[in-house]
Amino acid sequence: ISVEAELDQRAPQATVAAVGTTLRSCLFLGFLKIHAPWNVLCREAEFMKLKMPTKKVCPLFSLNSIKKSEFTAPLYPKVEENRVQTEKHLSYPFSREKQHLQFETFILVLVVYEIIKRTKCTKSKYTMGISSLLANGVYTSAYPLHDVSNVENLLYEEWASYSIFYKYQPIGLIRKYFGEKVGLYFAWLGVYTQMLIPAAIVGVIVFLYGCATVDDNIPSMEICDERNNITMCPLCDRACSYWKLTEACGTARASHLFDNTATVFFSIFMALWATMFMEHWKRRQMRLNYIWDLTGFEDEENHPRAEYEFHVMQKNLKKEAASKVRSSQNQTLLTMMKKKLTCTDRMPAYMTILIMMIFVTFSIVFGVVLYRISIKTALHMSSTSTFRSNVRATVKTTAAVINLIIIIIMDEIYGVVARWLTVMEVPKTDKSFEERLIFKAFILKFANAFTPIVYLAFFRGRLIGRPGNYFYVIGSYRMEECAHAGCLMELCIQLCITMLGKQLIQNNLFEIGIPKLKKLIRRRKSKRDSKQEEEFHRTLASHEKDHFLNPYVGLNPEYMEMIIQFGMVTLFVASFPLAPLFALLNNVIEIRLDAKKFVTEFRRPIGARAKDIGIWYNLLRGLSKVAVIVNAFVISFTSDFIPRLVYQYVYSPDGTLHGFVNHTLSYFNVTDFQPNTDPLDPLHLGYRVDICRFKDYRDPPWSDTPYELSREFWNILAARLAFVIVFQNVVMLMSDFVDWLIPDIPKDISVQIHKEKNLIVELFMKEEQGRRLLHKRQSNQSPQQPRSRPPSQIQTNNR
Repeated sequence: ISVEAELDQRAPQATVAAVGTTLRSCLFLGFLKIHAPWNVLCREAEFMKLKMPTKKVCPLFSLNSIKKSEFTAPLYPKVEENRVQTEKHLSYPFSREKQHLQFETFILVLVVYEIIKRTKCTKSKYTMGISSLLANGVYTSAYPLHDVSNVENLLYEEWASYSIFYKYQPIGLIRKYFGEKVGLYFAWLGVYTQMLIPAAIVGVIVFLYGCATVDDNIPSMEICDERNNITMCPLCDRACSYWKLTEACGTARASHLFDNTATVFFSIFMALWATMFMEHWKRRQMRLNYIWDLTGFEDEENHPRAEYEFHVMQKNLKKEAASKVRSSQNQTLLTMMKKKLTCTDRMPAYMTILIMMIFVTFSIVFGVVLYRISIKTALHMSSTSTFRSNVRATVKTTAAVINLIIIIIMDEIYGVVARWLTVMEVPKTDKSFEERLIFKAFILKFANAFTPIVYLAFFRGRLIGRPGNYFYVIGSYRMEECAHAGCLMELCIQLCITMLGKQLIQNNLFEIGIPKLKKLIRRRKSKRDSKQEEEFHRTLASHEKDHFLNPYVGLNPEYMEMIIQFGMVTLFVASFPLAPLFALLNNVIEIRLDAKKFVTEFRRPIGARAKDIGIWYNLLRGLSKVAVIVNAFVISFTSDFIPRLVYQYVYSPDGTLHGFVNHTLSYFNVTDFQPNTDPLDPLHLGYRVDICRFKDYRDPPWSDTPYELSREFWNILAARLAFVIVFQNVVMLMSDFVDWLIPDIPKDISVQIHKEKNLIVELFMKEEQGRRLLHKRQSNQSPQQPRSRPPSQIQTNNR
């Protein structure tokens, strides 16, 4: 582990043995190398109760984790772990009395880090270890060194290269080098990417089905038929005029690609797919736990964080100032450590996050809504015919791009805000800090990414009123309405642009471009060209080279990126069946991109131990459950699936969809417009309009209850609610059945664990019997051996 004392790039090769020497001048970069001798490593491993493999082996009875054939052999990396093994080393908690195998490299780093983490500072009474020294600026950073042996080269060749994107990852080698926590992340990412393959295939089939049946879709054919001569009411006040329904022909045909019968079955498939993915990961995780000897591992509560101890000290010092002075300083410190921070000390963080999330989220959505309304009115008033003919496409695309830019910017802001709020909370341990940070960041970033999508899916076009009685916001801004084919097409455009934009710009371009930009800036500051830079790096030692790498920031950004993508794939998949395909293509690149970052661009992380992916599994589980409800509402309320179904089986005279478009349109008498809301150019179509149509289920103006919600509206609403209840319960029941049907532990693993436990018991019994036999032999041989005289008696006989 290399601990830096001062930072300066002008003389990085000046390495000294003592940190105090570097403190005299800021022109030098000092390193303090820390290592531990064998006896210290053994003592700490025994103290930490690390489960380590021994020289004793047991046969692998039924373990079939690796199955190769001539066709699948090229998919596996060329590493030792992929060889079929017939035996496994038995593992015990480390003991100096037993013969254990050599320590893994990440275990060595972990042991040394635990020592310097809990070592008390000599001149400080309230802080502990390297974490406090880093927080107080005594050291600038602390990191383990990269292994310059064949392990790093093998990882680069068999894992971090884009040319082997089709191969499996060497998970065992990743774990040996980076630790279980990093190994589990890449194992989970590999399982997720692998499970996306069938989802992508089914999504493409659903999309192709929509393409194949678009010409046979009766509602879109009726919209595109000019013989119907349906005149629609204006889309905005004054500036917009009457228009023909045939102008929505392109939107109606495009909507059918995603709004057809196959999307309902695809939603059910994706709900079951999410359950299958979670079960497959649990089985894979259990298999890795057995192979990595983590079956009995339990996360121990970490030491209190330095910031927590500091806040406890401040709180108690204020109380002690008002009370009597303690006789002994040690008694005061013991009293301080027993007290804790209460909820009242942390309440401001909760209130801040709640208020800010509500305010910022609604402000952004409302701002984009105002943009849509104003730009639509401006384009209708434009004198250019091209703008007037492409109003809907322009508004949809530009609004989606604006939403994407806002999401990318706010993602970075929300990440900083989440950490700031977590620091305000002052969690006690590092584990608690990480979980609270993850939860806050997830809530903020999830709301940031999905609020525009939720608005388009469930709110746009719902609260608009009707011609002659529209709803307005901020004076004269009339609420926007959906196209005749519904808001599903706009929802699909928003999902497509957001998903592709986040993957291409935020995930890949930022991760590739920003590190290269930093290297370019650093090279310009040093005033060296590329050849001089290479020669300069050749003269550096390994710890100096690692200093120039980017600091390791943890796995939270990588997990967060994939969790948001998982939400895009599952939550609104009914409106965008191609989402799994785009996610698959992105993840194939993402695996190798992350691998290259870990091997060549990041400092080596501390090999943290873990047996699962922690709170991320709970978030995935929650998203998979919420996805069922969201897709039920999307199919029922956003698409026209239920209105088509009700019309076909209740109102259609011939049991087909002929006449469905006319059935969804209501009548409006143009004399009922409110003052100053009628079109400025009522003769835009070349004739006078007396009755126009709008999409809603309302009584006609000549009825006894003009413009009131009709009986058809309430029948369709009841059918929609019934579909939501039936869909949700049926799909969740099927998901729970699949969950119950698939065991969490693979059968071969459970059999192997049982037999290994029996073998360990037999070995212990044999060792105990061997000790007893040895004790009997020694007791039987002891009377025959001559007893040695004490020195005093020998001296007396000699005399």
